[in-house]
Amino acid sequence: MNKNDFAKTPPMGWNSYDYYDTTVNEAQVKANADYMAAKLKPYGWTYVVVDIEWYANDAGTVRDQFQYIPFGDLEMDEYSRLQPSPARFPSSEGGKGFKPLANYIHGLGLKFGIHIMRGIPRRAAEAHAKVLGTDVTADRIADPSSICGWNPDMYGVRNTSAGQAYYDSIIRMYADWGVDFIKCDDICDSWMYPNDNFSGWHETEMLHRAILKAGRPIVLSLSPGPAHIDRAWQYCENANMWRITDDFWDSWPLLKNMFWRCELWQDHVREGCFPDCDMLPLGKLGGGFGRGEWDCNFTREEQKTMLSLWCMFRSPLMIGAELTRLDDWTLSLLTNRRLLSLLDADCRGTQLFRDERRAVWKNKNHKTGSLHVALFNLGDEDAAVEIGLDALQEGLDAAKPYALHEIWEDAKSEARDGKLAARVPAHGVKVYQVCLSE
Repeated sequence: MNKNDFAKTPPMGWNSYDYYDTTVNEAQVKANADYMAAKLKPYGWTYVVVDIEWYANDAGTVRDQFQYIPFGDLEMDEYSRLQPSPARFPSSEGGKGFKPLANYIHGLGLKFGIHIMRGIPRRAAEAHAKVLGTDVTADRIADPSSICGWNPDMYGVRNTSAGQAYYDSIIRMYADWGVDFIKCDDICDSWMYPNDNFSGWHETEMLHRAILKAGRPIVLSLSPGPAHIDRAWQYCENANMWRITDDFWDSWPLLKNMFWRCELWQDHVREGCFPDCDMLPLGKLGGGFGRGEWDCNFTREEQKTMLSLWCMFRSPLMIGAELTRLDDWTLSLLTNRRLLSLLDADCRGTQLFRDERRAVWKNKNHKTGSLHVALFNLGDEDAAVEIGLDALQEGLDAAKPYALHEIWEDAKSEARDGKLAARVPAHGVKVYQVCLSE
């Protein structure tokens, strides 16, 4: 099975983390899935992903002290494999795992995903628990020198046949549950191991081998970033998505910085392999983070800039909001068909220009010839942004007028005098489809 056969375009979906943190439960996942099926599925939104700590019975109970509780109350089977918390996911009782919830999601015409941490539970190693398919116990495959700096649940896995058997066993279980998407954390980058002695490199390969053996088309997403540009080949060989940034939130400096990151990674976007700009922090956020719910801090112009860059670049799109509380304006952002068409398999995004005040991207569909150009104002005041038609490198005749269709405002105009120019709001964007005037 070729890993790219089922991820030809950037995956699109919803992830529970930005609103629920570690605390999401089955009813909340179903409610968001129901909303996606009714409002977003027709536009290509497909994946429903349960993020971190779904196996923790006590997640969020002392959020003022810990995001991830040391030596917490975790669900685990006899073979060292973490299981959904039955208190939070009641359909998992009796050893059914996530299969009932996955069946519900599939019944809506959607796909089901989960978050996992790299490695094997520390609790399994300390208990000398079994590893399915081997006569080796968890303590023998666990590497206590390989840990996560911010989550206390796991040890790394040694690069041995027994270590591979452990990964084979968890991926086979996920496949049996009906999992379509795995977001693996503490594996794309580690601030604790800045050199080549990071076991995440071989554990990525072990995960990939296990997915191939399982025979189920499972998208593999690697977190957190920033991904290492010199390992682009490894990410693409073994995964479908990899984070090019640390956790992304609703802050303009973080969004402005993404232009540099997309410039760095633009030549590594291809079928089945997608550098990932991280989740879209839109709408209602943070209800499970212990400090209350908040509305997205981005201005409306900044929200359009974020979605435009993600789509021009062709990043995966994962909504972080509580979907059931989206307002009509935010929903309109997520259902702009013209913008979402830039994710098509035949499209490619290219940065044409960037400095501290502005950036220009083009996205061309090499099958249909459709050309889009985005003019970004990165400055703090409204400003003119322009690009010469010759700089688009599309053989356009500067002496001819070209019709423009701005896809956010659904407005028509023309490019004249050999350039494409517009007055763009601070931190805002204009995205034009360019075509010959009749």
